Amino acid sequence: MHILENACGVTGRFLLGLYFLIPGITKVTGFAGSAAAMEQHGMMLVPFFLVVTLILQIGGGLFLIAGFKIRATALMFAAMTLAINVVMHDFWNNYEGLSTAHETQNFVKNLAIMAGLLVLSTNSGAQALSVDGRRAQKHS
Repeated sequence: MHILENACGVTGRFLLGLYFLIPGITKVTGFAGSAAAMEQHGMMLVPFFLVVTLILQIGGGLFLIAGFKIRATALMFAAMTLAINVVMHDFWNNYEGLSTAHETQNFVKNLAIMAGLLVLSTNSGAQALSVDGRRAQKHS
């Protein structure tokens, strides 16, 4: 059972890392489009928040993949996902060119991502094959 727990923990951690890493990279390559989407939702200080978001997504995604600062990174992403949900997937508002059904789907999907991140922040199986796991072994 320990092997299955470790395999699931590592796989989940890796996939959640990719879930944030890839969009972070696409925000770099599609900066103007990402900024326009944020502006459409009425965000202020868009360049600042967009740069912060892409840094957190790229850096945090790499942290999760490597298994470095898993708990803190997972909790940061859970909070960030909640903020993005409220601001960017606000299905209760109508925006020209955006589907309410699609935004509702994204909102609910992000709740599931948040749930996975919260579980990851408490799960020791996610430390297998990780920087955090190796550090814990050295200190025990």
